[in-house]
Amino acid sequence: MMSCIDTIQAYGLRSIGLGERLLPRSDFTLCDQFVLIGSGMIWNLYFGLGALLLGFWASIGVALMRHSEAWWIRKPADWFVFVFRGSPLFIQFFLFYALFTQLPREGVPINLGFVEFTADTSWLTRAWGGALITLFLNTTAYTGEIFLGALRSVPKGDLEAADAYGFSGWQKFRRITFPTMLRLGWPAYTNEAIFLFHATTLVYFSSFPARQQKGDALYYADYFASKTFNPFIPYPILAMYFIALTLTVVLVYGVAYRRLTRHLPSNRKPRLKIRPQVVR
Repeated sequence: MMSCIDTIQAYGLRSIGLGERLLPRSDFTLCDQFVLIGSGMIWNLYFGLGALLLGFWASIGVALMRHSEAWWIRKPADWFVFVFRGSPLFIQFFLFYALFTQLPREGVPINLGFVEFTADTSWLTRAWGGALITLFLNTTAYTGEIFLGALRSVPKGDLEAADAYGFSGWQKFRRITFPTMLRLGWPAYTNEAIFLFHATTLVYFSSFPARQQKGDALYYADYFASKTFNPFIPYPILAMYFIALTLTVVLVYGVAYRRLTRHLPSNRKPRLKIRPQVVR
């Protein structure tokens, strides 16, 4: 039987294809379960961080589009948010997988006139590509709605003062509108980040396959539960990992929130309130 140090060396990075190729078949130790489930958390972090980083900037664009007075700019963003907020994330995984499998296996030919090439599409049916795109689009819609509400709540007096100082449109947005929007929307955005990391567990139930057993944390938790017929060890371990991840998100976002509100008097600084969503 391997020691816990040997287990960490053999299985610590197994979810990304490094280390022992075969999973343990019997005599599972507590260390085996902690290490392999922790290894699977690498994928949950990848899905969550990737969707957050991409979705943050895309959601700002969506919020600005919906705030536009031009209907041909506003309406596409309105429908995008309506579709992704109006349908369950779980269904979106299945729909996008079905859509991606309809693409030609040999790729999509693209002719730009001066150059012609074939865009590879096989990666879209894999979890690291297709599932990330689905999570990115979903969180963009929800975060765009959050930032739209914050954008509409920017005090008009601040904008009028910027006009009085002679700020250009870009200066007013960069120095007044954008930082105020972030400050007002940050508590709700923190809740969205927490929910997104929790939603990464749905990738395991989606149609996107885990290639060569390189699954996420729930993949390994379910493996141990099915082999030992005892769900009361692997699933609490998985929950502990996500609780630790949630505390990390609250800490990091709390530091960012204090940075955003550093100019306010201490008696006017609102507290960051975390209200995790149970059902979206």
